[in-house]
Amino acid sequence: MSETDARRAVEAVYRIEAPRLVAGLTRLVRDVGMAEELAQDALLVALDQWPQAGVPNNPGAWLMTTAKRRGLDYFRRNKMAARKLDAFAYDLEVAAEDQPDPDEKLDDDVGDDLLSLIFTACHPTLSRDARVALTLRLIGGLTTDEIARAFLVPEPTIAQRIVRAKRSLAEAGLPFEVPRGADRAARLSSVLEVIYLIFNEGYSASAGDNWLRRELCEEALRLGRILAGLAADEAEVHGLVALMELQASRLAARLGPDGEPILLLDQDRGRWDRLLIRRGLAALDRAEALAEQPGSYLLQAEIAACHARAARAEDTDWRRIAAFYALLAAIQPSPVIELNRAVAVSMAEGPAAGLALVERLTDLPALKNYHLLPSVRGDLLEKLGRFSEAEAEFRRAASMTRNAREQTLLLGRAEACAEESRSDRLHR
Repeated sequence: MSETDARRAVEAVYRIEAPRLVAGLTRLVRDVGMAEELAQDALLVALDQWPQAGVPNNPGAWLMTTAKRRGLDYFRRNKMAARKLDAFAYDLEVAAEDQPDPDEKLDDDVGDDLLSLIFTACHPTLSRDARVALTLRLIGGLTTDEIARAFLVPEPTIAQRIVRAKRSLAEAGLPFEVPRGADRAARLSSVLEVIYLIFNEGYSASAGDNWLRRELCEEALRLGRILAGLAADEAEVHGLVALMELQASRLAARLGPDGEPILLLDQDRGRWDRLLIRRGLAALDRAEALAEQPGSYLLQAEIAACHARAARAEDTDWRRIAAFYALLAAIQPSPVIELNRAVAVSMAEGPAAGLALVERLTDLPALKNYHLLPSVRGDLLEKLGRFSEAEAEFRRAASMTRNAREQTLLLGRAEACAEESRSDRLHR
């Protein structure tokens, strides 16, 4: 393996292992900022050693052991500066010697470091935006740029939120523990949002060379299933699990042989995972039985179920989907939801009806840098035969996306519209 290949392997392994690494270290040192620093230290050691020694058989365990030793070294150097950290240093020393971890014996009914860290990072002392940004960074492994695109806000804004969130948690001296009862319920909506956004980044990657990041989808599903057992009477938990199961059922059909994107209406539905669909529909049934009023995740799962139940694209009940989007917009007003509703209306009533709704959104600041707005507008203009305008919209969308696969798709559609436009001029 060349040194370049080894470095790429290190970075790929770290991206996968970092969330668990930070979560496990936070349980030991009780400081999320320090945990992230120790994880970064372990990465630097790996970048130095692995190109020569090779990637170890269990790279995640290697990184954890290295990070724990770094932590132990830190506490030994600084034990006179903060006696209150002596107990943490003892825990690290025990862990570094591969003995049983005392913290594992604590009464923690979650039993998962990642999910525990999501709950602890979603502390009420932080604002809602800070909670979500911090946990997406630590648990989802998303970059500040990816989180900024998910929130439709500038990247420096997200960076500031994350730094302030870490500082606030450290200054407050909050215990990193799993909340119970009313405290847990109060944090549940933030936890659900984090899991949802992790899944979304996996389902449609905001940047990079791949349209999907399957590992993020799988991690979000794993966390959602654990949470469904933990909060079995919460309708929205089951609604989110249903949504993710149903969306994940399409993953294999969303990519062509060379990794190119395949849009929903063009997918081979025979490649949809029937087991995941059955699991998703079962979770949806449970959510419906528990809900007094439908929440946002339940409604989105209802929309996903409409697609899952349609054997062919032309069998899709778009009027029902449009109605669900209208309900969703009523309880959770959002320009992105309105854009999705416009797509559903265009499928149910025709592209002109959808375009009329899209035009109302074009000047909204929140969608200024949202590439799907010109993408949807281009699609509707193309269907209306306004090829020159559609080409311009597809090119604008391509210039805004950071995902290479999506950019190629959009530029291809722009070229097709340009060809149609040229053909129209020749036949006039």
